[in-house]
Amino acid sequence: MARTRLYRNGVLSSEDFNPAEISDHLAEPGVTMWLDMCEPDESDLTVISEELGLHRLAVEDAISEHQRPKLDHYESHLFMSAYLASVDPDTEKLSTSEISVFITPSALVTVRKDPHFDINKVVDRWDTNADLAKSGVAFLLHGLLDFIVDSHVDAVQLLDERIEQIEEALFAERVDLQPLQRHSYRLRRSLMALRKVAGPMREVLEGVLRHGSHLVDRTMRPYFGDVQDHVLKAAGRIDALRDLAATLRETELTVQSNQLNVIMKKVTSWAAIIAVPTLITGFYGQNVTYPGINTEWGFWVSSLVIVVASVALWWSFRRRGWL
Repeated sequence: MARTRLYRNGVLSSEDFNPAEISDHLAEPGVTMWLDMCEPDESDLTVISEELGLHRLAVEDAISEHQRPKLDHYESHLFMSAYLASVDPDTEKLSTSEISVFITPSALVTVRKDPHFDINKVVDRWDTNADLAKSGVAFLLHGLLDFIVDSHVDAVQLLDERIEQIEEALFAERVDLQPLQRHSYRLRRSLMALRKVAGPMREVLEGVLRHGSHLVDRTMRPYFGDVQDHVLKAAGRIDALRDLAATLRETELTVQSNQLNVIMKKVTSWAAIIAVPTLITGFYGQNVTYPGINTEWGFWVSSLVIVVASVALWWSFRRRGWL
């Protein structure tokens, strides 16, 4: 199902008209058009490519899935591939929705690879900033890019919050490292996936401003600069979080090693305490004559030595923090 919009001289003139009328509308002066298609087949894109003169390689990329984020420059248009990103707050798994965009001097064509890309939110942004519609295709492209980059920023913020929670949990009094390790592993995987879709957007924005300079007028250039700034901040934060996630892994190993050392101290201390009565009773169990053998006072003396030595060792280890 296709959605269409038509702007005349910066004013919304028509919506949801037949895509077959595209070439008729584009022949009019001061017209900017938007066409959106969700999961189209090759025949659908072939018709549009004939109407707009789209390059065959760009059409093939629009049909193929799992394209890397990029901006290709053709003689009559630009082709962009990008991903919307979102993180599930419960599972912390990153999900992406791919979109391909054809950018011509008077038309913007969006091709969504799945229905999870909520194009209605992009339309809402256009309606909110309708005063910029006079800038034509640059206005439409800015709203789309702003929505995509904001999704990357939101994903980074959520992952940042979860990593901070792991940091706090690591230094709690009683730490169960196994769930924390699984948690941090999920976050590292999401960060790696987010880096793949958000990192290349820097080159995409730079390419839009360089190759699309004839589309981005003086009015829209500051807005594109703002989006580019968000891209740089998101990319920088992702790299910082990746380093922090690696540091967390090292911290987890250090905490685990410290826990093992504490356990070994306790086990060794109790073994030393238990060794005292074992030593004394073993000595008195010799088959040789010694002072106090077979006497009541000998039993009480050996018992007293066991108690005093064990308590002295316990107090000494307790004072050192081993118990």
